[in-house]
Parts: sequence; structure tokens; C-alpha cells
Amino acid sequence: MNQRPSIKVFDEWRIRKAITDQHALASAERAFRALGNGLASVPPPLGWEFPHVNGEVHLKGAHLHGSSMFTFKVATGFYSNVEMGLPTGSGFVLIFDAETGFPRGILADNGYLTDLRTAAAGGLAASRLTHAKPLKVAILGAGVQGQLQLRLLSRVREIASLSVWTRSWSRTLQWKEKLVEAGRPDVVACDDPELAVAGADLVITATPARTPLIGDGALKKGVTVIAIGSDGPAKQELAASVVASADKIVTDLTSQCIGLGELHHAVAAGLMAGNDVYAELGEIVLDTKPGREADETIICDLTGVGAQDAAIGEAAFLELAGQDARAGAH
Repeated sequence: MNQRPSIKVFDEWRIRKAITDQHALASAERAFRALGNGLASVPPPLGWEFPHVNGEVHLKGAHLHGSSMFTFKVATGFYSNVEMGLPTGSGFVLIFDAETGFPRGILADNGYLTDLRTAAAGGLAASRLTHAKPLKVAILGAGVQGQLQLRLLSRVREIASLSVWTRSWSRTLQWKEKLVEAGRPDVVACDDPELAVAGADLVITATPARTPLIGDGALKKGVTVIAIGSDGPAKQELAASVVASADKIVTDLTSQCIGLGELHHAVAAGLMAGNDVYAELGEIVLDTKPGREADETIICDLTGVGAQDAAIGEAAFLELAGQDARAGAH
């Protein structure tokens, strides 16, 4: 009887070393091209909460058509971990053979690939939905995702000025200090989210907020908002009226955003319907629809799609398996 193939296991240290920001941006483009072309099988995500410890779990999977593998990702976010000095996120990615169904690998990344692919989607969206000029940027949320969003954004756009806000003033000041040390002496720490976003060309929201941080009148005309945090039906960073009043709504996957994202709240409030969405990000990446055209206000609702996990998971697995094969050849 034939033996099942062995399962390769790669740890977080190797994954972090092997997968660069350019890998992440390329995988994001691949994922959204597949989605835009209808060449990705993406089952509905599964999620549940652990309210007694402010925790949540997300399970997402996908197969990009033509690929020899498919993926299944588990990501956790336990936000009270901060009080214990622990990371809030963890998880891993499972790689399967798309022909036999056999597991091929485990990427024990502790959630790093999830964090990185989320930031890469933000960078990809920024490259298509903002003016190609130095931008006034505001970031709400100084956790791992807020920091990665800034890093990936820096790969695709020049930042003219930066304002930051978090729920904790001490954490806001700590992040400002780190940014100053890293060469951004002009960063402004804000104690109010609407103060942070005032006048910004690009606003990135990366928090687990459950009540809106941005209300009517807070954003200037022509802003791009990339909303990252609302990946569950109870999460919300933007007032529903702010979403409904945008000139263009762009989603990562409209069917998913109706149930999970900022769009969900606007639809639930009766302020808009799913067919009011201007485009999915994949359509814009494919140039089926234009991204930014003038000084319109654009809101991009990114809830995180399994196709992103498939693309970055495959990139990581192939790179690391290739490294092992080359090492074995010597």
C-alpha cells in the first residue's frame, strides 16, 4: 500500500525570514486577480467569539484555480493578552494537495502570515485608490496590524505626514517615540480619533472597535479610507452614515462584507444595499473598473478573504520547501 507523503512543518522564525514585503504584495495581487477573474473557490469564513476573555477565532480557506494546493487558515485574536504582555494574535496555516487532498505542510507562523497578508491588501488598495503623491496619512490603531499597515504602505506611497491614535494614550505615545527613533520626527500623536483623521488624504483603521470611531463630518472630501478592523458582524470603526455617503465603496468580497464589514452596518441600517457597492478590489486590480479618478471620497472595506491566505500560504510553502530542496541537493 502506498504511503501518504510526509507533512513538512515550518516554524515562525523561518517564515518571517523567508517571506518579504514584496512576497506579500505580490501574493495580494495574485489573490485579488484570481477573485476578480472568478478563479478562486472561497467558502464562507467561520468565526466565533470567547467574550469572557475578549477573544475571537477565524477560520478561512481557499483554492486558487490552477494551483496544485489549497489552504486552510486558523487565526486567533485574544485582545486581553496585552494586559499579560502577550501577543494578541496567533494561528497557523495548513497546506493541502489539491489533487489528492493529502496535507502537505503546516506553516506554524503564529498568525504572522495573516497579519502580513492583511497589511499587503491595505498596501495594494492604497496603490489603486489614492493619488500618486505624498500623502497625509492617519492610522487608527498601533497594534501589530497598524504597524504593518504603515510598513506596507511605505512600499507603495510616499508619506508626507503621519498622525496616529490608539485607545491608550500611553501606547500612542510609545508608538510615536518608536516612529521618531525610526526617522519620522514629524509624526503627530492624537488623543482623539477624529482629530487624527482631520485633513488626511488616507485614513487606515486597524482596531477591534465595536462602536464607530469616525462619524459624520470628520473626513475631508476626497479622502481614501481603508477599513481593516471590521472582520466580524459586531465590529465597527465607521459610522454607517459615513460609509453610505462615500462616492465609491470598494470591498474585498462584497458577499462577505455584507455579513461582516463596515458595509454590513450600512446595509443593516437601511442606508444602502449590496448593489450600491462600486467595485470589488479585484475588479480594480484587473482594471475592469477604475480606482481613483478625481477627488471622490472612497471607502475600502477589507474583511480578509481566504484567497489572500491561499496566495501567501502557497508563496511561503513553496519558498521554504524550495530552500530545503536546495539544501538537500548540497
